[in-house]
Amino acid sequence: MTTKSEYDTAYNARPIQKKRRAMRNAARREYERIFGDQPASVDVDHKRRLDQGGTNSKDNLRATSQTKNRGWRAGMSGKGAKGYGNT
Repeated sequence: MTTKSEYDTAYNARPIQKKRRAMRNAARREYERIFGDQPASVDVDHKRRLDQGGTNSKDNLRATSQTKNRGWRAGMSGKGAKGYGNT
């Protein structure tokens, strides 16, 4: 039986996940290059998700709290959830 940490390690080692992580890291670097350093409690969010054709251009990036950016999945689903094409 695989533990959660073993699964997470294997999942995050997949090439597609490495590519997505690199794109998220590049987005934060680009945002901070333009707007200055952000505190660790702030995430750089894509207004239009990368998997829906969004880019790392400055017009598609915004700073938002970790709670808002990572918490939209909890308790929200469907069209009303941030991250499903809503800005």
